[in-house]
Order: sequence, then C-alpha cells, then structure tokens
Amino acid sequence: MSHDNTALLVIDVQESFRQAPYFDESGLSTFLSAQQKLIDGAQAAGIPVIQIFHVDGDKAFAEESGFIRVLEGIRLTPTVTFRKSRHSAFVGTGLDVWLTTHGINRLIVSGIRTEQCCETTTRHGSDLGYTVDYVTEATLTFPMTHASGEIFSAEQIATRTELVLSGRFARIATVDQALSAHKKAA
Repeated sequence: MSHDNTALLVIDVQESFRQAPYFDESGLSTFLSAQQKLIDGAQAAGIPVIQIFHVDGDKAFAEESGFIRVLEGIRLTPTVTFRKSRHSAFVGTGLDVWLTTHGINRLIVSGIRTEQCCETTTRHGSDLGYTVDYVTEATLTFPMTHASGEIFSAEQIATRTELVLSGRFARIATVDQALSAHKKAA
C-alpha cells in the first residue's frame, strides 16, 4: 500500500482486443511502451496498480474465451483486479468501495479504448469526486468510421478525448507528469 492517495487504473489491457475486427496494431508498440513505463513507475513508487478487465458475453470478451488476460507485451502484477461489464470501471465492480477503503482520492487512468472505457471511467471518477490524471499516451484506440463515411484516426479520437476531458474531468498528463505528481503529493 502506498503512503500516498493515488492509484493507477489499467483498464481493459487484455487479449480480447486482438480478436476484434477493428484491432489495428499501428499504435500498439508505442502504447505498450508507455503503458509499461507507467506500470513500472507506479509499482516503483508504491502506487497501487488496479487491473480492470472487461467481461461480457460477446465472443472474445466472454470469460470462457480465454482472452480475458493481460495483453501480450505487458508485465503486470496488480494490487487488485476487478471485472466489469459496462464502460465505466465503477459500475457494478466494487472499485469505488476499494478505493475509499484504501484512502485513494487521486486516479491515474490508462488502458484501452481511449474514448470508451478510459474516457467513461474518467468522467465517472471525476463525478464521484476523484482527482484524475488522464494519460493519453498510455491509452490505445483504433480508427472509427462515422455514419457519414468519414474515418477518424486513432490520433484524432485521442485529441478529441483530451479536448472534452481537459480541465473539466481530468488533467491531461504524460506518463512522467502523472508519476511526478505522486512524488509531489508524497
């Protein structure tokens, strides 16, 4: 347990995504590097690392699929693991109870997908009163096609996510900024 009030959320960094038809490896190596640096830095600083897995009945996200496991390329020994079936890691998981019980009031958010479960958890956490650092470089998403046919790149989606979260729901931070904020608070 950290002497600080911070926890790292590693959201949906799981093999299930490799099975999805939209999975795109173009940003994967950069993500893996940033995510691992964040995990390693948090563990070295005594920050609890909370692993969140998305589990529902949908093919690769079903428990029996065998894909509800850490994404290959990430080394992680979590402090605690939660399974969720909604976009927010707070819905139906007991995460808020665990955080409150352990005196956590600041979250570092990372994981997959930038604009879905990571963004939703950030908004929900902020609304619950947590201070949130959103580490975009340690999130991953994939290109999406709008109903108009326009394709939005992963970079465009990440930029939009930063725009709607910044200053309202979270501080947008790099891996180094998120970890250095812990040192200042300690």
